[in-house]
Amino acid sequence: MHALKRTILVTGASSGIGLAVAEKLLQQGHTVLGIARQANLILVEYSDFVPIVLDLTQLDVLSQKIKELQLAYPSINAVIFCAGRGQFGAIEQFSYQQIDALMTLNFTSQVYLTKAVLPDLKRKSQSDLIYIGSEAALKGSRNGAIYCASKFALRGFTQALREECGKSNVRVSLINPGMVKTPFFDELSFEPGDHKNNSITSEEVAEAVVYVLNSPTNIVIDEINLSPLNKVVKFKK
Repeated sequence: MHALKRTILVTGASSGIGLAVAEKLLQQGHTVLGIARQANLILVEYSDFVPIVLDLTQLDVLSQKIKELQLAYPSINAVIFCAGRGQFGAIEQFSYQQIDALMTLNFTSQVYLTKAVLPDLKRKSQSDLIYIGSEAALKGSRNGAIYCASKFALRGFTQALREECGKSNVRVSLINPGMVKTPFFDELSFEPGDHKNNSITSEEVAEAVVYVLNSPTNIVIDEINLSPLNKVVKFKK
């Protein structure tokens, strides 16, 4: 068990990276409030897990929902932003609605959530905001214009936010994984290669989150880039 028990909000906690992060934190003795669009039945065995059913793309109610959550759980002092999805293709293959939906989930909802939690976190003696970005935030790629844009935007946001929080006790960190073997690829036309060196596991990303959380309070880990040893993209038939 970690020496300092914390109350941590994790988005996207029903699968993939979010699920792995939530479980890792629970194993360390933290209380985890797991946000997902559907109730999570996987982590109910943990007494310190609180499932929160919330659609982050419903921006008009998001701030009020977070206020209610902070009133119910005033000890929240960290947020791990794991929610997101992928959609790829040439820009003319996207409808205007699809562009808006992808940007809303991957970027705008995270800005809204940050704005909602930040005033309270700034009053805490220690707090962390950790965002799960992507290697797509580092270099644009073909058929990734909209997805890359959402991740570039998130990266720029965290860099500026880190400066804005520089005189507070709020630490802002970004983790950019390469291809992670998760359900993220279930509806895509490609996936990582089959060898273990071709992808990262969600548990390995969770380890990076824990590393940031457990780092000395006098330092900020600005950004971590995680890449598979051998990047191989496999296209589905």
